[in-house]
Amino acid sequence: MLVILAATALPAAAGPLQAVGVPVAAGAGALATAGLIYALAWRHGVEGTRLVLIGIGIAAALQGLISFMLIGARLEWAAEAVRYLSGSLSGRGYEQVAQAGVALAVLLPLALVLGHRLDALVLGDDSARALGVGLQRSQLAVLLVSVAAAAAAVVASGPIGFVALLVPQVALRLAGSAARGRPPVLLSALLGAALVVAADCVGRTGLFFALSTEVPVGVVTSVIGAPYLMWLLVRRARGRTV
Repeated sequence: MLVILAATALPAAAGPLQAVGVPVAAGAGALATAGLIYALAWRHGVEGTRLVLIGIGIAAALQGLISFMLIGARLEWAAEAVRYLSGSLSGRGYEQVAQAGVALAVLLPLALVLGHRLDALVLGDDSARALGVGLQRSQLAVLLVSVAAAAAAVVASGPIGFVALLVPQVALRLAGSAARGRPPVLLSALLGAALVVAADCVGRTGLFFALSTEVPVGVVTSVIGAPYLMWLLVRRARGRTV
C-alpha cells in the first residue's frame, strides 16, 4: 500500500520529475513497507500467519491515509489518482514499457534462481533447515524480489487485484506433479501477463459495448479472481473436514 501511496502522491508532477520521481518514490515506499512488516513480524524468525496479519493491518492504515489524501485533494488530481488506483492500462506508453522491461530483466532471473529454494521452503521451516537451506536469508531474498517486482508493476499500471492470488494456483495445477508443491515461477509470470492482457481486452471491448464505457483491467481481474479465491478456500475447508 505504501507503493500505491507513494505513486499516487506524485501524479501531478511534470516532465522528468514524474518520470523519475514516481518510480523512485514507489520503490522506496515498497522497501519501507516490507522492512516495517518484516521487523514487526520478527520473533526469532518469521512465521507466515503473523506476517500476513501484520501486513493486512499496515495495509489498512495506509489505505486510510490514501483516502485522507483524496478527500483533501483537488478534483482533477483526485480523479486521476482514483483512475490509477483502479488499475488500468489505459494511457500507458513506451515510458512505462521501458520501466517495466528494465525491472523484468533484472528481477526475473533472480526470481528463477530463488524459485529453486522454494522447493525446500514449501516443506516447512524444519525441513528446509535439514536440507541446508539458509531459512531467514532465503525468506528475506524472496521477500525483497517480490516487493521490487510488485513495485514495478504498480508503477506501470496501478494496483491490479487478484493476479498474484489467482495465477500461481492456476500455474500449480497446470504444472501438476512437476511443480513439486510450489508454483512454477516462469509459468506464473506468463500466465499473469496473459490474464492481464485478456482482462484488459474484455474491459475495453466486451464490457464497453455493454456499458458504453471502458472498464479498468483491475476491476475485471477482481471480478474474475474473487470468486475463484473463495472457491479455493471452500474446497480447502471441505478437504480438511473429510
